[in-house]
Amino acid sequence: MAISYSNFLAQVRSYTEVDSNVLTDTLLDQFIRQVELDVAGKVDYDDLRKYATANFVAGQRYINRPGDEIIIRSVQVIDGSGNRTFLEQRETSFISEYNNDGSTGLPKYYANWNENTFLVAPTPDQAYQVQLNYIIDPPHFTSTNNTFLAQYQDGMLLYGVLEQAFSYLKGPADMYNVYKSKYDDSIQAFALQQMGRRRRGEYDDGVPRVKVPSPSP
Repeated sequence: MAISYSNFLAQVRSYTEVDSNVLTDTLLDQFIRQVELDVAGKVDYDDLRKYATANFVAGQRYINRPGDEIIIRSVQVIDGSGNRTFLEQRETSFISEYNNDGSTGLPKYYANWNENTFLVAPTPDQAYQVQLNYIIDPPHFTSTNNTFLAQYQDGMLLYGVLEQAFSYLKGPADMYNVYKSKYDDSIQAFALQQMGRRRRGEYDDGVPRVKVPSPSP
């Protein structure tokens, strides 16, 4: 069962033995966000993966990026027959050299143009459908919004916020180090789950095995 936002804040204050006059809701909200962004930067977890479809405009080489996208994982173009083709990512200089004559056709390459758009080459000659596979900005745990981390990794979230809190309070170094160590261990375990076990299949890769010491008789 997921922890509620109010109970989470109360839990942080209980561990730190500090009330809301010192660790205000606003301050703890900032700590939560810092931890969410830190986790997202260190672990490619499935809850941040999203897919969106749009259509190119014939004769226009730019297309808008989704508003919640921070990293494009891949781009697929779907032609009129339903065939899917992955575009190859290149630098903008490559795109300019490759398509310096403005030729049109089924796009083959894409490049990040700026924060809001990317460009393709050749320039689309019709309104092909495009599927964007991307990473979103991590959702924020609030009183009105539960998140994957709050529901399934509340311990890791708590340890990260306590690390932030003890750093802010300039509390005992040993307590800061305890929660930093717990947070680092939780991050490592979460990464092993999301980027290790969830990225492999037992049929192809086998079951992960742990070496068991076997002392000589």
